[in-house]
Amino acid sequence: MTDPTQPPASESSAAPPAFAGPVGTAWASVRAGRIRAARSELTRLLEPEDPTTQSDDQRALALLLQVEIDLASGELGHATAHGSGIAEIEGPIAELARALAAGETAAAYGDHAEARDHFLAAGALPGAELMLVRPWWVGAVMALVRTGRRREGAELARAQLAPAEQSGDPFTLAHALRGLATADADRQPLTLLDQARTLAVEAGCQRLAVQLDTDIAAMSILAPGMHGAELAPPLRAAEAYAAEEGLWPLHNRVIGLLLRIGQEPRPVMGLALDVLTESEQRVARLAARSMTNREIAAELGVSIKAIEWHLSRTYRKLGISSRQALISILDTPAS
Repeated sequence: MTDPTQPPASESSAAPPAFAGPVGTAWASVRAGRIRAARSELTRLLEPEDPTTQSDDQRALALLLQVEIDLASGELGHATAHGSGIAEIEGPIAELARALAAGETAAAYGDHAEARDHFLAAGALPGAELMLVRPWWVGAVMALVRTGRRREGAELARAQLAPAEQSGDPFTLAHALRGLATADADRQPLTLLDQARTLAVEAGCQRLAVQLDTDIAAMSILAPGMHGAELAPPLRAAEAYAAEEGLWPLHNRVIGLLLRIGQEPRPVMGLALDVLTESEQRVARLAARSMTNREIAAELGVSIKAIEWHLSRTYRKLGISSRQALISILDTPAS
C-alpha cells in the first residue's frame, strides 16, 4: 500500500483557468494535501499590500482556499472571518466561492441543513462545474445524507459519476466514488472506497487518501472477523500525516479509530499547540493535567468564564470534545 505521508509521485492535474499564478500554486498545495505549505502561500497572498492578488476573482479564490485550510485545521472562527471576506467581493466567481465557503463552514458547525442549501445553491450557479477546491456536489451529497435525504444524495452521487469518469481526473473521480459509497449502501461501499483511495494516491492527493483510509477503517471495524492489527498501519500513517499538517479534526477522528482497535495514540504536543494562542496553550496544559476550571482560574488569576471560553476555542481548533482527548493529544499525565 502506498504511504500517503510520502510526497506524491506526480502532481495533480493542472489548475483550472480561474486559478492563475500564485493562487494556482496554493490551489495545487491544498489539493495535494500540503496544507502547511498552502497556509504559508496564502498568508503572503492575502496581505493587503501584496500586489500579486490582482483581481477580485483571485482574491475570492484565495479566501475560499483559506476557508478550506481553516476548517481542515479546526479553526472555525477564522473560517467564518475569511468567508465574510468573500462577501465583500462581487462577480460570479466570488458568488460561487461564497456559496461553497458558506456550505463548508455550516457543515463544520454541524448545521447540515444549511450546508445542504448552500451547496445546492452553488450547483445552480454559473461556473459550478469549475473545480475550485472540490466539486460542489461532494458537500451536497454528504449534507443530503446527514439530513435524512439519503435517496436524493444517492441520486446526485450517481448522476455525477459518469461526468467524473469522463473528466479523466482521478481526484474528481475519487470524490465521486467516495460520495457514492457514503450515500448508496447497495453499491459495495468498501470496494468503492478502496477504488477511490487508489485514485487519490495516483493523483498525489495525500489528504484525500488519508480521509479515505479513515473511512475504510471506520467501515471495516464493523465487519465480522476484522482484526485491529490489519487496520493499524494505515491508521498510524494517517495519524502521522494529520499531526504533521496540523489537521486536528482529522487527527482526532484517527485517534478515535485507533482507540477502538486497542491502539494508543502517539503524543503530538508541539504540533498541536501550534494552532493555539499563548493563553489557550496555558489553559490547555493545565486542563490536560486534570485540573478543574476553578483550579485553572485560580492558578492563572482569571475568571472561570475566561477558562471556559479558552477551552471551548481549544476544543474547536483541535476537533475534540473532552479533556480526555486533550490528554491524549498533549500526552500530559493526569495529576
